[in-house]
Amino acid sequence: MRTVNLVSPDDVTDEAEARVAIVRACRHLAAAGLSPGSSGNVSVRVGARILATPTGSSLRSVTEDRLAATPSHAEGSPRPTKELPLHAAMYAAHPEARAVVHLHSPHATAVACLPPGEDGFAALPALTPYRVMRLGSVPLVPYAAPGTSALASAVAAAAAGHPVLLLANHGPVVAAASLDAAIDLAEELETAAQVGLLLHGSPAVPLDAAAVAALTPPGR
Repeated sequence: MRTVNLVSPDDVTDEAEARVAIVRACRHLAAAGLSPGSSGNVSVRVGARILATPTGSSLRSVTEDRLAATPSHAEGSPRPTKELPLHAAMYAAHPEARAVVHLHSPHATAVACLPPGEDGFAALPALTPYRVMRLGSVPLVPYAAPGTSALASAVAAAAAGHPVLLLANHGPVVAAASLDAAIDLAEELETAAQVGLLLHGSPAVPLDAAAVAALTPPGR
C-alpha cells in the first residue's frame, strides 16, 4: 500500500532539481578523489524532506532515481545512508543549512587522526587567510562508530556555531546554505589539512593572533 504524496507541485520541482544537483556534486567529489570507494554521503534539505545518497553507494555511480528521500512517500524506496542521523544533527544545529556533505577525504581524515591542538580544536594551524576566514575554528568530534546514535549525539554537541567539523579517526562533515557552498567548504578543509600536513614539523610561520582575530568570522 502506497502512502499518499501530499507535497506541492513546487516541492516536486525543487526535489527534481535537487536530485540533479546531488548527482552532479557526487560526480565532482568522486572525480576530485575526495570519496574513495563507497565512502562519503551527501544530502540536501527540500522543505520538510531530506534527499540523501543511498546506503552502500559510491558517489561516482549514484543516480537520481536511487537517491533516498526521508520521510519517504513510497514503499520499496531506496534506503538512505546510515549516516542520516549525522546529517540530521547538522541540520538541527544549522537551520539555515540546505546541504550537508560528509567525506573520507584523505588529508582531512589524516588530521582527524591527530590529537587536537592546544586550543582543543582540530590540529589545523592558521597558516593562510582562507583557512581562517572560510573554516573558523574546527571542532574535533570525539570518536564514535559510524552510523550510530552516539556519533550523531557527539556531532549535535559540537555543531552549534560550527558548520565545519572533523570526526575523530573518521573524516570531515560540513553544512552550508547551498550544495555548492558545502562543497567549497569541504574542499577548503581538505586543502587546509593538506597544507598543514605538508608543513608538519617544519619551521612554518602561522598567522599571528592579531591577523587571526581580524579574519575570524563573527561567532566563530
